[in-house]
Amino acid sequence: MQLAAPAIFVAARAHGETAVIARLLTEEAGLVAAYVAGGRGRILRPVVIPGNVVAADIRAKSDSQLPFARLELVESRGPWMTEPLPASAIAWVCALTAATLPERHPYPALYQALGALLDAICHAPSARGWTGALVAYEVLLLRELGYGGGEVPPRIDNVAEALVWLDRLEATLATRLLAHLRGDVMGARTMLRERLGKMVTST
Repeated sequence: MQLAAPAIFVAARAHGETAVIARLLTEEAGLVAAYVAGGRGRILRPVVIPGNVVAADIRAKSDSQLPFARLELVESRGPWMTEPLPASAIAWVCALTAATLPERHPYPALYQALGALLDAICHAPSARGWTGALVAYEVLLLRELGYGGGEVPPRIDNVAEALVWLDRLEATLATRLLAHLRGDVMGARTMLRERLGKMVTST
């Protein structure tokens, strides 16, 4: 495997003393797991943040070998990881993507949608500007993986309406898409749902 392409960094797992096993979503190859030497070191620590856009150079001698990756930061989501609501949203969509997509199966529509959603989370003036895109991404992911998901309305006007849709999708995500996985991936969604709910009740 040899691939040089933009990628969305969606997850990392510590490996050895300083390395990480990264999960990267690319448009051409889909989700790719790769070994990143020094991923927990001072230089790369700001790069291996979920949601970051990186230039990835991924190489493996054979299809059965875990590839090695060299990463260069293109766009950082780090500044938004200190803000509770955007941080929760980024954590959820990246964890969902990393946990559910099969490796090395391209999903160009999901790649484009996730990139647009992350941009909206980071740059919209408020959650109203991205909660509709969040609902649309969950539905698209369910549909791409063969779990239905239904049709999203062409316009979601406020956070309260988005919460209705998020609540509708919860059971399908938890009992069909994520039920077989170890670890509480849905915990990230629960935290996001609570924070969005507080935003609605306080207005």
